[in-house]
Amino acid sequence: YILMLAFSMTVAAQETLKEGVIMSKMIMSSSNPDVQSQLDMVGEILSTTYFKDDKTRTEVKNMMTGESTNIIDSTEKKMLVIMNNPMAGGKVYAENSYEATEEDLKDVTITKSDETRTFLGYECIKYDVVVNKNGAEVQMEIYATDKISAINQQTTSFGDEFNGFPLFMEMHMNQNGMEITMTMEVNKIENETVSADKF
Repeated sequence: YILMLAFSMTVAAQETLKEGVIMSKMIMSSSNPDVQSQLDMVGEILSTTYFKDDKTRTEVKNMMTGESTNIIDSTEKKMLVIMNNPMAGGKVYAENSYEATEEDLKDVTITKSDETRTFLGYECIKYDVVVNKNGAEVQMEIYATDKISAINQQTTSFGDEFNGFPLFMEMHMNQNGMEITMTMEVNKIENETVSADKF
């Protein structure tokens, strides 16, 4: 019975999830003590992603950075960004196309590996990504699954070489001598009905 239950859970997890809620947390760290003290003030950055069919909404809330909401329409290739940060001008919004251009892709190198890891029952493929822009290099280690139909804002500019929704990302960057590592991990995935009002 236990083996059958475990098998059925694995099979269910590997079906493509087209609607639900994803919760994740991001932590930033630095080897520079001064930078680390500032990052400690920010603390964990929590996000909730709602997805249904071809639309995805991600809400991020943090006491230091304020609130931001991203709504993505993967059919229209458009993204609406709404931000509310009293320390940075209050409420602002912008609507943009997120389709990767040839110019965008020149700055990105993507290497898909054979390495896999399982997160919350979903088998994820590892991608090594390097982004060079405005004199700064960002190195990313991403584990993504193609069994969740949501869109991730950070990977919209990666083009067709990248496939899937990241369940784990580790980003290393060095800008103006400041080294920062950002680690994002999904800690909950709920298969539930999402209201169209979210989008």
